[in-house]
Amino acid sequence: QVQLVESGGGLVQAGGSLRLSCAASGRTFSSYSMGWFRQASGKEREFVAAISRSGGYAYYADSAKGRFTISRDYAKNTGYLQMNSLKPEDTAVYYCAVRLRDNGVYDYWGQGTQVTVSS
Repeated sequence: QVQLVESGGGLVQAGGSLRLSCAASGRTFSSYSMGWFRQASGKEREFVAAISRSGGYAYYADSAKGRFTISRDYAKNTGYLQMNSLKPEDTAVYYCAVRLRDNGVYDYWGQGTQVTVSS
């Protein structure tokens, strides 16, 4: 199993920045890829970004490209989502998740952290 704990959410004005963290434990950190998702109130959960096991490949939703950066720190067993130029439409609960196999399925999820962007 993998345990995930997100942190770093909060209230920020439009144009501001936040860095979300996802502390992982339970399995070798380099054995899984990591992703970030978000769910706004009344909407379905959507993909935001993902990073490979090695950290060498990163993928972004169109809404995140150019503004968000995903990364991971192997010494700290922690993943990050740096979010810049935030917009009110970025308001959502953000979740990190890990994928053990290359099958498109995320196996473990964190509890989520709220991000609110005011206009």
